[in-house]
Amino acid sequence: MDSIFLACTTAVLGSVHTSPYGHPQPAYGHAQPAYSHAQPAYGHQPAYKHSYCDPTDTPTCAANSTLTYCLEDAEYPEYEIKGAISADHIFAKKYADVADQSADDLVDMVTKEQEEAFDYSYYTGASTGDSPYDATHWGGPEGYICPSDVAYARPRRAQNVEGKWRVIVNDVHYYTQTARLETCLFPEAACRALAPCYKSHCTQKYVYHRLLSFDPCDPYKGLFIDIYKMPSACSCHIPA
Repeated sequence: MDSIFLACTTAVLGSVHTSPYGHPQPAYGHAQPAYSHAQPAYGHQPAYKHSYCDPTDTPTCAANSTLTYCLEDAEYPEYEIKGAISADHIFAKKYADVADQSADDLVDMVTKEQEEAFDYSYYTGASTGDSPYDATHWGGPEGYICPSDVAYARPRRAQNVEGKWRVIVNDVHYYTQTARLETCLFPEAACRALAPCYKSHCTQKYVYHRLLSFDPCDPYKGLFIDIYKMPSACSCHIPA
């Protein structure tokens, strides 16, 4: 009987795996769970991530205009501009503006009240081309010798000097960028009150403005300074 017991004991112990340290190793037979949870999508998904736009294409706000800027823009990307401002750690070094502008500061010997009261509704500009000089050329109320429209404006979109349309940072939070824009009402018309012998004519002048901008076709560029050609004055020119 002793020999039978020893044989059985040896058979049982032989079936157990032993470690180098002498302890039996348990057999783990649990199946590993399969994780198939879908990854969640975090954050706002902007429309520009799924589409491409051509920066030289005329935006909707300028579709029916010959101007190279928009003072109103129904498609202004305010959400993206706010995000770009928050992400720009040197925004304060890029931004500057004089928000309260008027003739009091920018036009000698003309007050804000005077300039705002200028009215050229009577003027026909009939001296242009072969038309005869009419009565409106020789008289009328106070105003500039070359009738013009003056606006202390905040463009929201504009075409830069390379012909590409950019969004201008304006009226977002409390940030503005103001420019005095003066546009000839009758370009090439003779200067008011001057005799035909002078052969005078009104001519449009421009200046370059540096404005903090955003490219809606490449939003990952963030905010940057771009250059725009804007109307600045309507002057009387007398040729030699």
